[in-house]
Amino acid sequence: MSNIKEAFSNGKAFIPFITCGDPDTDTTYNVVIEAVKNGADLIELGIPFSDPTAEGPVIQGANIRALEGGITTDKVFELVKRIRKEVKIPLVFMTYANVVFSYDPDKFIRTCSEIGIDGLIIPDIPYEEKDEFLPFCEKYDVDLISMVAPTSKDRISMIAKEAKGFIYVVSSMGVTGMRSSFAEGLSSVISEIRAVTDVPCAIGFGISDPSQAKEMSGYADGVIVGSAIIKILAEHGKDAPSYVGKFVKEMKDAVR
Repeated sequence: MSNIKEAFSNGKAFIPFITCGDPDTDTTYNVVIEAVKNGADLIELGIPFSDPTAEGPVIQGANIRALEGGITTDKVFELVKRIRKEVKIPLVFMTYANVVFSYDPDKFIRTCSEIGIDGLIIPDIPYEEKDEFLPFCEKYDVDLISMVAPTSKDRISMIAKEAKGFIYVVSSMGVTGMRSSFAEGLSSVISEIRAVTDVPCAIGFGISDPSQAKEMSGYADGVIVGSAIIKILAEHGKDAPSYVGKFVKEMKDAVR
């Protein structure tokens, strides 16, 4: 069993997304610690990028704040080393192809493995182009996380059959951000995935409150929440960790 699968071994998983360096690395560290204390099963860490095409205004704002604060990929790696001294649950990176290419894919993914990153999500790389990164992920035992959406249609089974770690199911079309409704057909997407693999599915994009988390956990093995957490960080800044911890507990209780 991979380390990522452990996150789904005790019931439904709650997965918070946190942008590294927003507003600074000390705050990110403290937010991660509070999230884990309050029941997070896996943490998705965003490496900031200047043009995050899958992100809505809330997470774009976090990227801008982090970059203006001087965050770099190397500083993110140092942050993860610090986090790993205290945190045992799985950690995955979410970032963009340019970040990995500019660092050098082999060096980037080797470093991920060395510092304890279990998986990598690159939303701007389609399934058909994953071989840009997959050989390095396999070489260094870092799961390349696949994404599917309701519009993936006849590609869902093809993507799912080769998935590692967990499958990120996109709940809605467009960019990240809090929503009041989600795409129809999510249950059929999950059913199609489960027909070909036992790799866990986690739903993300737009989930922002306990009732939505509970609803989505009825379909999937886990729930991913980003924008609602980043909004707390934007409101409270360096004082955000305790507020994030309280939110994580509410969301974990809802999916339990």
